[in-house]
Amino acid sequence: MPSVSLPDDASLEQLRKQARDLFNLAQAGVPGALALVAEYHPKGIHAVSLTGAQLVVARHHGFPSWARLKQHLEMIERYRRAPDEVDETAAGAGEFLAYACLRHGGDDSPQRWERAARLLATAPELVAESIHVAAAAADEGAVRAKLAADPGLASRVGGPYGWEPLLYLAFARHDPGISEEATLGTARALLEHGADPNAGYLWHGLYPPYTALTGALGSHAEDEHPHGFALAGLLLTAGADANDGQALYNRQFGDDDRHLVLLFAHGLGLGNGGPWAARFGDRADSPREMLRGQLWWAVVHDMRARVRLLVDHGVDFRTPYSAPGGRPMSLRASDGLTAAELAALSGYPELASWLAARGAAPPALDEVNSLIAAALAGDRDTVMRLRKYAPAARERRPGLVAWAASRRKLDAIVLLADLGFDVNARGRTDIPAEQEWFTALHAAAAAGDIEMARLLLRLGADPDIRSAWDATPLDSARRHGRQAMAVLLEPLTGA
Repeated sequence: MPSVSLPDDASLEQLRKQARDLFNLAQAGVPGALALVAEYHPKGIHAVSLTGAQLVVARHHGFPSWARLKQHLEMIERYRRAPDEVDETAAGAGEFLAYACLRHGGDDSPQRWERAARLLATAPELVAESIHVAAAAADEGAVRAKLAADPGLASRVGGPYGWEPLLYLAFARHDPGISEEATLGTARALLEHGADPNAGYLWHGLYPPYTALTGALGSHAEDEHPHGFALAGLLLTAGADANDGQALYNRQFGDDDRHLVLLFAHGLGLGNGGPWAARFGDRADSPREMLRGQLWWAVVHDMRARVRLLVDHGVDFRTPYSAPGGRPMSLRASDGLTAAELAALSGYPELASWLAARGAAPPALDEVNSLIAAALAGDRDTVMRLRKYAPAARERRPGLVAWAASRRKLDAIVLLADLGFDVNARGRTDIPAEQEWFTALHAAAAAGDIEMARLLLRLGADPDIRSAWDATPLDSARRHGRQAMAVLLEPLTGA
C-alpha cells in the first residue's frame, strides 16, 4: 500500500489531531474515513478506536506503528532548527553569529558575512565571552582556555541557531583570511574535549541532517569553508561518517568532484550510514541508495567524469531504478529504467554506450522512448523513421522541449518542434521529469543564451508566457542578471 510523506515541520500534536479527526469521522461512518481505515488497518473497514486511528495515521505515513511514528517525531523535535527564522536584532554575540554563518535560508551572501566581520572587529571581546563565537572565529587560544575551565562547553548547544561550537566553526564564512592552522587547531581542541564529529541539525526538521561535514564542504567553491577540505578531512579522520546525504546533495550541482574523492577515501558507500541513520532507521537512505541517487543525477546531466568515478568505486549501474514509497519524484520517474537507458532518454547516446561497454545491458527502449532518445540526440534519420510515434511521445513527455533547452540541445529543439511538440509547454528544467514549471524560453533567458532564445522565438515561443511561479522569461533574465537577454526580450513583451 502506498504511503504519504510526512508534511514539512510535522509535529506530534498535529498528527494526534489527525488521528482524533479520523476517529470521529470513522465513528460517524464517513465513507472517506472508512476507506482510509480499510486501506491501512489490519482489521479492514470498521469504526476504529482512537488507538486504531493512530495506527492508521502511522501506517498512512509509512510507519509500522504509532509508537514508531512518535519516536521519529520526538527525534525530529530534538534536532530541528530553523536558522532562517532566527531573530537577528539581538546585539553582541548573537548578532555576530547570526550573520557569520551559512544558514541555507535563501539569503546567504558575502554582505552578511562582511557585516559579521565588522561586528567582531569593533567588539573583539565577544570571543572571550562565548565558546560559540570563539569557535566561529577559529580562535584556538580562546577555545582552549574556555575548555580548560569547562570541558563540557565542547558540546554545549547555544547561540542564535542552537548549534554546538563545532557547527559554528564549520558553517562560519565571515573571514576568508582565517588560517588553516587556526581552523584545524580549533577543531582539534573541540574534538579532544568530546565534541561530536557527527554533530548536526535538521533544517526545519527535514532529513538528511546538515552536519559539520556539510558545513565544511559547502555547496560549491563560492560558499565552501576557506579551509573546507582540510577541515572535512580532519572531521572524517575523527569519525564523521562519510555517507553525508546533505553534503552529497549540496555539491552535486557543480562539476567539481573533489568531495567525492575525499569521501570515498573515508568510506563513502560503506557501513550502515552512521549515527544519523541509526536515529532515523529506515527513513534514511542507505549508503547504497545515496550513491545510486548520485549516479542518477550524474547520468541525466551527462557528468561523465563523475559517472566514471562512481562506477569505478563500485556504484551499481546495472540494476534498473525502482522507487517504492516516499522516494523523491526524480527517482520515481525513472522506475524500471537502467542508468544506460536514462542516459539515452536524457539525450546522451555516448554515455549510454560507455555504460554498456562497462557491462551494462544496452538500452532496451520501446518505440516511443526510442523516438524521444533520438530527438534529444539530434538523430534526424532515426526520428524520421519513428515519427509515427510522435503523438504518443508528446503525450508521454509534453514538456520535452523545456528539458532540451535546459541542456542546450538546439538540434533537438528543432526536431521536437517538427514533431509537433509545443515549444511553450512547461516542464522541469533541472531534471527530465514532467512537472509544469518553466518553458524552454525561461531556460534560455535564465542562462542568457541569446542564440537559443532567438531560435525559440522563431519557432513560436511566447515571450509573455509565465512559469508556475508567475514569472515571464524577461523576469528570469533580470533575476539572473542577463542584461543582453533582457534587451532582446523587453521590446517583445506586453509589459
